[in-house]
Amino acid sequence: MQDERLDQILSAWIDPYWQRDWWTTGCIERRHWEKGELLLDVALPYPFATRAEALATSFQEHLAAAGITSRLRLRLQVPRRKVESGLAGLQSVKNIVAVASGKGGVGKSTTAVNLAFALAAEGARVGLLDADIYGPSLPTLLGVKPGTRPEVADEKFFRPLPRQGVEFMSMGLLVTEQTPVVWRGPMATGALMQMLTQTLWSDLDYLIVDMPPGTGDIALTLAQKVPISAALIVTTPQDLALLDAIKAVEMFRKVAIPVLGVVENMATHVCTQCGHEEAIFGAGGAQRLAQDYAIECLASLPLSAALRQSADAGSNLQRHAGDADLAGRYRHLARRVAIALASAEVIAANRIPNIVFS
Repeated sequence: MQDERLDQILSAWIDPYWQRDWWTTGCIERRHWEKGELLLDVALPYPFATRAEALATSFQEHLAAAGITSRLRLRLQVPRRKVESGLAGLQSVKNIVAVASGKGGVGKSTTAVNLAFALAAEGARVGLLDADIYGPSLPTLLGVKPGTRPEVADEKFFRPLPRQGVEFMSMGLLVTEQTPVVWRGPMATGALMQMLTQTLWSDLDYLIVDMPPGTGDIALTLAQKVPISAALIVTTPQDLALLDAIKAVEMFRKVAIPVLGVVENMATHVCTQCGHEEAIFGAGGAQRLAQDYAIECLASLPLSAALRQSADAGSNLQRHAGDADLAGRYRHLARRVAIALASAEVIAANRIPNIVFS
């Protein structure tokens, strides 16, 4: 078969999640014929582990319709997104994603944890940083026993705690539940920067940062000092929550951090007795916010007893048998976040200046 004809066939198939073809985007790294069979090496820029078989089958059926027998080898190659602020990135971390909200109580930490779990379930290497200095909740959500402390290396570096497929760091690992952090803004910000830069993160595709609620001093300083690739805003349909979510969007825009989209949490409640679904906190607010700011509403998540149970138990929803549909929604959110990052301008060479500690 002529190369030109093969190029046309390859570029005619569109990835159902990425909405782009693999050939013209350069995902097909190598192709060659062997005994009448087309062998393809494909590197995708977004995690796809649970969809690998379906993707390969769909692509092979497309080729088979053109009379081509094929074999595929799929692998994950997450690109590093260029940081518009010009701040030096972390050498071992490709992308830092801030999960933020304009106010507390909207499920921001729960969303951050389950986004991290979902990315890991799809095959990515994921870290999780609890940036809420005053009210760290990730140790509880991850089921960490009280009194657990991170290991220290060379008397100045923390080793992140591995937990259910992700590694994480939190101020909650450094203080007890009965010890409040009574610090002014600069002290809290300094502690947060130390946790970020002096933690020995593995080679990560994504570091999810659970931001403190609101747009106060810590959140703003973090946005200005940390090389955040993009932000994700969590809200509920309530008008009050949406007003605060707007402030969070504006804060990130002022510091030149792109907002990937908005996640509408607690959008509906489904009655366990009759199955009736009701938008008890209102409806359509997140969609209006997304439309007004030309961003996407990436997910609309319901109230869920299974989610509450997994959070209380500190267990991974992706491994929880209570609500497979909700776990699937978080994986869908994870793919959309990863694809949004991959679709932006990226740095080809993953060489970032070393951070020197003094």
